Amino acid sequence: MTEKTTEDSPAPDAPRPADGYAGDPAVRAEWDKRYAERRQLWSGRPNGALVAEVAGLTPGRVLDVGCGEGADAVWLARTGWDVTALEVSGVALQRAAGHARDAGVTVRWIHAALTRAPLPPAAFDLVSAQYPALLRTPDAAAERALLAAVAPGGVLLLVHHAGMDTRQADDSGFDPADYVWPSMVAALLDDDWEVEVNEQRPRVAPDGGAGAHHTDDLVLRARRLR
Repeated sequence: MTEKTTEDSPAPDAPRPADGYAGDPAVRAEWDKRYAERRQLWSGRPNGALVAEVAGLTPGRVLDVGCGEGADAVWLARTGWDVTALEVSGVALQRAAGHARDAGVTVRWIHAALTRAPLPPAAFDLVSAQYPALLRTPDAAAERALLAAVAPGGVLLLVHHAGMDTRQADDSGFDPADYVWPSMVAALLDDDWEVEVNEQRPRVAPDGGAGAHHTDDLVLRARRLR
């Protein structure tokens, strides 16, 4: 595989500057604030469902959607994947790039929302979205963007916390109706896709970090046939 850097594809280890962000500034500000409030938000270890589901895959090009502080991206790069990592928070991306440098691995960083990211179509052998906060729209833009990024023969792996989609809106401002859940992506799969896994299972959770209290995962793994 040949690495290419274009005006629309940031160089490895160089997150886009804040003024190059593609997406809603309010969403970026919300997530920057959340990351800035803590020195480390997540555990720093790769997600268990990701580790389990990619064990039998041949490394190729992978898109890490909502990469956060970079634990999954760094792990994927260490195991031979050519990694492009996408994140709305510039604070998180700076941390992620530092972790990649410390680990001695190369990752392409994109500072953008999924629906605004300059991604080549049907280019990734694996699209991994681990507990993503993807906003729901009437045209299912985020769901379609996930599917459009997967290359023929490639795999989409979407993992979310079980039970979140059925919660009631709460005083914190969280309303499950605002977000994309695995069932919504599964509903868009047609004869061009083969569902390999679509289940709820006990979560293999890294110790520490936000979200460690969740006990079960929803795991959707689908292969694009053509």
